[in-house]
Amino acid sequence: MGINAFTKTGNTVTFTAAVTAPTPVQVTNSTIGGNQYRIINIGTTVVFLGYGTTASDATNAATTITSTGPAFPLLPSTDEILTFVPNAYFTGVSTSSAVIYITPGDGV
Repeated sequence: MGINAFTKTGNTVTFTAAVTAPTPVQVTNSTIGGNQYRIINIGTTVVFLGYGTTASDATNAATTITSTGPAFPLLPSTDEILTFVPNAYFTGVSTSSAVIYITPGDGV
């Protein structure tokens, strides 16, 4: 079984994580059930990524993790391919501004 390169299946969206989470963005996929996302943190700080099926879920999940929490930590200057729910909403918190780019797709 071969490994497929990441194939873009929708438009890239961006937001700037900050101390207070910005309004969540929805990343829509042109394929039914598409649930993989290439997520790039071009900032210099960790971003605690909140995500969910609704904007409210994403906002509630975007919290700095101290011992346990629902956010996904993105290290500075990283490029990750992660799996979440299809057409997910995303936002994030960070100690300073960090630009995040998210592209829906399929592959690694």
